[in-house]
Amino acid sequence: MSDASPIERAIAAMRAGRPVRIGETVLVSVETGTQALLDLLDPDHRAPMLISAQRAIALGLANEKEAARDAGPVEIGHCQWLDRDTARALADPGQDFDRAPIGPLTAISVENGRNANAGLTLARLAGLLPALWIVEAESAVAIDPADVASASNALVATIVARARLPLDALPPSQIVAFRDPASGEEHVALLVGAFGGKLPLVRLHSECLTGDVFGSLKCDCGPQLREALRILGDEGGGVLLYLRQEGRGIGLANKLRAYALQDRGLDTVDANRRLGFADDERNYGMAAAMLRALGIDRVRLLTNNPNKVSGLEQEGIEVAQRVAHHMPTNPHNADYLATKRKRSGHLD
Repeated sequence: MSDASPIERAIAAMRAGRPVRIGETVLVSVETGTQALLDLLDPDHRAPMLISAQRAIALGLANEKEAARDAGPVEIGHCQWLDRDTARALADPGQDFDRAPIGPLTAISVENGRNANAGLTLARLAGLLPALWIVEAESAVAIDPADVASASNALVATIVARARLPLDALPPSQIVAFRDPASGEEHVALLVGAFGGKLPLVRLHSECLTGDVFGSLKCDCGPQLREALRILGDEGGGVLLYLRQEGRGIGLANKLRAYALQDRGLDTVDANRRLGFADDERNYGMAAAMLRALGIDRVRLLTNNPNKVSGLEQEGIEVAQRVAHHMPTNPHNADYLATKRKRSGHLD
């Protein structure tokens, strides 16, 4: 028997383009569902499409009653021309500037808002565009909407491996791997040196493949990571949590879609919203659980992001001091850093 949790099975099914039953509602990802599957589940081509309120606004549906109501999910009625390729063009804002207008689009009443919201949340957890077909299917991976709602708030972090990790110009260090019991994602804690009885200095670093690995100049993630390690070394010890929250929690593919929108003139916040995500999809429940597993419940936090302070404190970790963490700008990330201060509330 599989040890996978219901949320792991549901995420795997959605990524694979298979139907997922949330409550009484059966959903298929617009991004991964194949035309063959849609023809099988919806032979009469009547399936409506579910999108987020943010995406509905970007598509010009803000004046529709259902699109404007409580920033809730929006259902688009089916019509003959709404096939898989057209639906994907509607869901992906990267195509907004290149495609011809699509429509008319009709927003209709969402029968079960709780299930619809859970479906869009599940798509985001899977790293997919928040756009879904509403279909009918006898066989589907089932999950309760309450399980989806609680999936992003991990209360327990399971240590799965621990080893020494020699690092250049740093005191003796260890790396500890954790597995999120809800999603199956793996995160790591880097224990640098020893605290020596002092309150530990902690850095929460969200994974950034483009910046951390390739040295992208579009963000300050790579320099932040390297400088944080230097500071922890100079302190004689500390903890860096490396969290699998690429692109502020929207995933690598969606981050690259946001980059393409930024090339068109949108800032980070507006690009995420146009994709159908919140400004920042990260939460810090898993980070707090990792710290508790390491026996830490009070920290000094190396950050300029007030959301990290409040996020840890909401999860029961006391932040006794915020330590500023500044990086110099370059011509490629100056606007990005300015947006973080002006629109995301980052501190000086």
